[in-house]
Amino acid sequence: MTEARRPNAIEISALRKTYAASGRAPEKEALGGVDLDIPAGTIMGLLGPNGAGKSTLINILAGLVTKTSGTVRIWGFDQDVNPRQSRAAIGVMPQELNIDPFFTPRAALEVQAGLYGVPKRLRRTDEILALIGLSDKADAYARNLSGGMRRRLLLGKALVHRPHVLVLDEPTAGVDIELRQMLWANVRQLNRDGMTIILTTHYLEEAEQMCDEIAIINHGRLVARDRTSVLMDSLDQKTLVVQPDRPVPDGLSLPEGVSVETRRDGRLALSYSRKRHSAGAILGALDAAGVGIADVATEEPHLEDVFLALTSGAA
Repeated sequence: MTEARRPNAIEISALRKTYAASGRAPEKEALGGVDLDIPAGTIMGLLGPNGAGKSTLINILAGLVTKTSGTVRIWGFDQDVNPRQSRAAIGVMPQELNIDPFFTPRAALEVQAGLYGVPKRLRRTDEILALIGLSDKADAYARNLSGGMRRRLLLGKALVHRPHVLVLDEPTAGVDIELRQMLWANVRQLNRDGMTIILTTHYLEEAEQMCDEIAIINHGRLVARDRTSVLMDSLDQKTLVVQPDRPVPDGLSLPEGVSVETRRDGRLALSYSRKRHSAGAILGALDAAGVGIADVATEEPHLEDVFLALTSGAA
């Protein structure tokens, strides 16, 4: 019996956004025909260099920027046909700390819920304050909150209307480790409860640890999209790290295409193509050269390597 296909939380088809020429600035194509489906219940990483089009895509999803062409469906609602329903299905935690300094966290959440038309009897203000760890600051003015507390309040504001999809735009930029861990614990719990998460981050190790799937945008186009583990396996390069038991002779002879670097601690980092060579063949070459091995380990590629391979030098 085949596994049922998971429905999509977001469906983006042929999405384009072109900003008109203004003054000396020429016309700019921010998105050049993006197709992207995001299955419900997943944590999707949306990555790309600065200016790649990530913010434009997020702002279109949030209803803050009008697309030039294409279709966007959020939780089954077409933005053009059902704009109110599609906007109600998504919550966005922005990168900017746009909080009224004279509001308390409780008031900020109540006002946000009112803007979304949430009846008072259905509001979850105390529940959200507890989730984001601000119960004890519920009635303090936002101007007296620390930067980390304000960022947590942004998360709370994005949750007041019970969205099916939550967008986190650089949620941990500039925050300390303790707050970062708290935010991720909250995000994991929301995801376990069924919420679909879209994450943009410059911390690639976060995306590697948190995301089920990764989509990489460059110059307004989707250049890669797959499960995180598959993208990690897509790189052919691998590194064998060897601790020799004695000094290595000069002019070490290795199979063609294998490069070697001596690290500060004396270990040898041997990089090679997994398609062309095996670890056994490289170790055999070291043995033939008289290099005794005290210890050996392998290093797999990281998401940063995939990211750089897909975006560096792209036209």
